[in-house]
Amino acid sequence: MKPNMACLKQVSALLLPLLLISFFKPSHAGGISVYWGQNGNEGSLADACNTGNYQYVNIAFLSTFGGGQTPQLNLAGHCNPSINNCNVFSDQIKGCQSNNIKVLLSLGGASGSYSLSSADDATQVANYIWNNFLGGQSSSRPLGDAILDGVDFDIESGTGEHWDDLARALKGFNSQLLLTAAPQCPIPDAHLDTAIKTGLFDIVWVQFYNNPPCQYSSGNTNDLIGSWNQWTSSQAKQLFLGVPASTAAAGSGFIPADVLTSQVLPTIKGSSKYGGVMLWDRFNDGQSGYSGAIKGSV
Repeated sequence: MKPNMACLKQVSALLLPLLLISFFKPSHAGGISVYWGQNGNEGSLADACNTGNYQYVNIAFLSTFGGGQTPQLNLAGHCNPSINNCNVFSDQIKGCQSNNIKVLLSLGGASGSYSLSSADDATQVANYIWNNFLGGQSSSRPLGDAILDGVDFDIESGTGEHWDDLARALKGFNSQLLLTAAPQCPIPDAHLDTAIKTGLFDIVWVQFYNNPPCQYSSGNTNDLIGSWNQWTSSQAKQLFLGVPASTAAAGSGFIPADVLTSQVLPTIKGSSKYGGVMLWDRFNDGQSGYSGAIKGSV
């Protein structure tokens, strides 16, 4: 029996637009960001970059600053800034950058001694960061002469005051400086809300963990997706989904890699603000292999 060519042409004409719509459905390829520095057993910075899995590495943390304190870098077991041996990472930073990996200094952390008492205090901290880690000059640069690509705000204690002043002061040195922030997923964030509203942050990697109202739990993605959708209305230029790299990396909110790639990413990648996935942290990712399991889908 011969096929009816007129019918086939008609069906093809009807199917083509549907195929094109399906093929060109908006989806945005992203990258992976990771925090490095808080576990001496996670390997070197070069090791992290050489995996080829990360587009951004946050050196964590500058954990003491503000209020007249002498700023202090805390890289756990990696090095001791007080004897000036963290400059060993200078060449490693440059090596990461030569492979198009952005390396940032992360401020704060969950446990640290930091605060900003005034706009003037924020300016002084900005001056210190610029001269010691970025494009300025200092005889005491903790990480040597490498020039980092930007500054990450992981502010989890104290008040929300003057972080906007710090962001403005840093961007004042160089408008191309990369500024990122890591707020908790409940809106508004208790510490970074005012700063994020300045619109100065290039990337906001939201912590969708240790926050039951807005994280993944027990097969339920609704709270997570709902919170993500709220964040897309923020002044963040680009958003990353922040998740633990293993069950041990956080108290709650771990998303199995297969759930992330099959249920979460296909939904959130439809947003024009989608930038990728942030992982806490390099040590746990090294143990679990999480970034390797998801990078083809990010």
